Amino acid sequence: HGTGLPIADLIDAARTAVGAGGEAPIRSPALTARERDVLRLLAAGRSDKEIAAALGISRNTASSHVANIRDKLGVPSRAAATAVAVRDRLA
Repeated sequence: HGTGLPIADLIDAARTAVGAGGEAPIRSPALTARERDVLRLLAAGRSDKEIAAALGISRNTASSHVANIRDKLGVPSRAAATAVAVRDRLA
């Protein structure tokens, strides 16, 4: 997943951010259907190359989708996007 952190740690961090009560997401950004597909694969720890292969798109297109997702979620990294996806049930 490119973060150096185990996916289990990212999920634990997201669950902590949600809180023990498991509150509903506050607000989810307007992600396109393709961005949601990419986000699911990103949250599963896939690289841009793996995302591209899974979706039949170029690596550059996958990278662009990841950048757009990060912008829409307002996060600085793939790991943070994964945490938000888990926390807000976007993926």
